[in-house]
Parts: sequence; structure tokens; C-alpha cells
Amino acid sequence: MDVVARLAAIALGAVFVVAGASKVAAGSTWIAQARQMGAAPPIATALPGVELVLGALLVTGIGGRLPVLAAIVLLVAFSAVILRQLVDGRHPPCACFGAWTQRPLGEGHLWRNGALILVGLVALLPA
Repeated sequence: MDVVARLAAIALGAVFVVAGASKVAAGSTWIAQARQMGAAPPIATALPGVELVLGALLVTGIGGRLPVLAAIVLLVAFSAVILRQLVDGRHPPCACFGAWTQRPLGEGHLWRNGALILVGLVALLPA
């Protein structure tokens, strides 16, 4: 990986670490927020750990491009969930960063995820 791609992977990893840690810190509040978004309890319970592990892999570079691809897939899935909520006219609290974010879902969340997906694509640039 070249320097720009590596920095992009680190930045993306930092976002995932912060998102996972904030969900862990939110405790049961996160589970309630995730349920409002339509997440099943097992997914809501597992997601913070998945984000923490994925973020750590991205920051350390362990796993090469595979964690980058996984992060992009996860961001696309998050975007699909957000889009479904918006299309259905629902605007529950974001919960993307646990207790730190209570803002109702909106178009800005899709733009943010799109930007993060672009960062992931930069992280995939060949060396």
C-alpha cells in the first residue's frame, strides 16, 4: 500500500474504532437505538465488537485489503438501512456513534457514509 492508501485505511479504521467504542459506552441505550433502526438484538449486540475489530485491523494494516473491503461492505449495508428508514418516512436517532449522536436520520448520514466509502476506495489504491 502506498502512503495515501495507508493513511486512508488508518482514517477509516479510526472511525470504526470510535463508532464501536461509543456503542459499547452507550450500553443498553445503544441496543434500544439499534432496535429503532430495525436491527435484530443479535446484530445490535455483535456490531460494536465487529466495528472495534475491523477498526483495529484497518489501523494496524493486518489483513491487507480484506478489512478495507469488509468496511466498504458494512458501510453500504448501513447506507441501505438508513435509506430504507428514510424512504419509509422514519427518522429515528442515528445511533451511529452510540450516545454521542442523537440526531434524527437524514440525508446527511447517507452523504457521510458515501464519503467514508470513498475513503475506503482510496485505501484500496494499488501500491
